[in-house]
Amino acid sequence: MNRALRKTEEEFFDVADKISSENPELALMGSCVLAVLMKGEDVYIMNVGDSRAVLGKKSEIKDLQRISEDGEGFRGLSTLDAIQLTLDHSTCVEEEVRRIKREHPEDACAVMNDRVKGSLKVTRAFGAGFLKQPKWNSALLEMFRIDYVGTSPYITCHPFLYHHELGSRDRFLILSSDGLYQYFTNEEAVAEVESFIATIPEGDPAQHLVEEVIFRAARKAGLDFHELLEIPQGDRRRYHDDVSIIVISFEGRIWRSCV
Repeated sequence: MNRALRKTEEEFFDVADKISSENPELALMGSCVLAVLMKGEDVYIMNVGDSRAVLGKKSEIKDLQRISEDGEGFRGLSTLDAIQLTLDHSTCVEEEVRRIKREHPEDACAVMNDRVKGSLKVTRAFGAGFLKQPKWNSALLEMFRIDYVGTSPYITCHPFLYHHELGSRDRFLILSSDGLYQYFTNEEAVAEVESFIATIPEGDPAQHLVEEVIFRAARKAGLDFHELLEIPQGDRRRYHDDVSIIVISFEGRIWRSCV
């Protein structure tokens, strides 16, 4: 998976290099990556950036007993644990910030305003050549350039790789861009999917999560749900990030939704 990602990015930059004079904005274009390969009981996960794979796993009996003994509100609590199977690559992760500063000791502004060179929140990404090579930064119009110090890349496309073997307590996997986690914790997302599937088994939990994100974003902005939906897609980014969600049930169903 790592080799395939590296080769794909190399091909992207090769193509971009041939047309960069007509399309200099290609130096700005990039993306997070989240890929999952399932074969039998084996789940292989690769991520670059801040998209997440979160597993909903049945709590052990002793954990359920402890919740019950605590007394308050056992009903309605999730019976599943939320286990993140990916690592976030963003300036919210102190080790990532330290790594970038360590690799660029001559640049006091390598990370500023919680962004790499004041530009990107993620510390690893596919593409985004202007933060990887000086030549891509130089290809941009001056107003879009960063102060590129030295020649070392500020961000990389080095992925986090993880292998998970499915167990009898595993229920589902939530794959999502970071837009979901601006309004949900891992635990809240798992509890929401668990509750929705139990209540509306023929429904679409991925679409439900998307609608909940819009609802929470609207409420935070003091808007009605439908008022927010009426805002043009580009302008709506002021209220919530793009959200892409896939929910994989290990009973054999997959749901997808995005906004």
